[in-house]
Amino acid sequence: MDLGTLLGLLGGFGVVLGAIILGGSALIFLNPPSLLVVFGGTLGAAMMKFTLGKFLGALKVAAKAFMYQSEDPNVIIEEAVSLADVARKEGLLSLQDHNASNDFLQKGLQLCLDGHDPELVKNILTRDMELTLERHANGSQIFRAIGDVAPAMGMIGTLIGLVQMLSSMDDPKKIGPAMAIALLTTLYGAMIANMLALPIADKLEFRMGEERLNMSLIIESIDGIQQGLNPRVLGSMLKSYLPSKQRGPEDDEL
Repeated sequence: MDLGTLLGLLGGFGVVLGAIILGGSALIFLNPPSLLVVFGGTLGAAMMKFTLGKFLGALKVAAKAFMYQSEDPNVIIEEAVSLADVARKEGLLSLQDHNASNDFLQKGLQLCLDGHDPELVKNILTRDMELTLERHANGSQIFRAIGDVAPAMGMIGTLIGLVQMLSSMDDPKKIGPAMAIALLTTLYGAMIANMLALPIADKLEFRMGEERLNMSLIIESIDGIQQGLNPRVLGSMLKSYLPSKQRGPEDDEL
């Protein structure tokens, strides 16, 4: 569970809900027709931009914003260096009983053990990485589309409410409540976009960057292991992917 995402979501909605409750009755902020226009209209308009399968798949991808915890790159590097050391001393086949902590790393090891050419192994893993990141990018694009559409649907709902309000100008007592209801759709649209859809889209892009880094490290690790690189050289090469503050103190020795 990503506590940052969860706390941010609960905290944001909690502050808004607290302001609503402290300001008066919370029930005046609930209006079924406004909810229907904003939620239904937003989902419908966003769905038009993608295939149904991609749209529904975005819900599964969104779980990465809350549940996914990427591996520490240093852990991947340490395992890769250890594997390179074993392979250099005992041969590549000595890794056949090793169970890697990462599925992608395990797949790469298996391709090596199957005797495939290093260039072919690298191409297969690179293509696998590209397809994985593409699926995650689709999820981010869909939530960004929802974030783009929601405020517009809120404005559409407000215009509908204003038209209905202006049609009953003969009764001044109805103008105030009608205006309040019209403005609710703008509120709903802004909340969906800025407190839910766009933050999730940004978090998915952040996760995608983490996954790209880890998968790139694994691809380079497998290539180095298969070519019989010195473990210290391999470790130094992999560490270069990381910012200096994330590199271990042993880097000075490599």
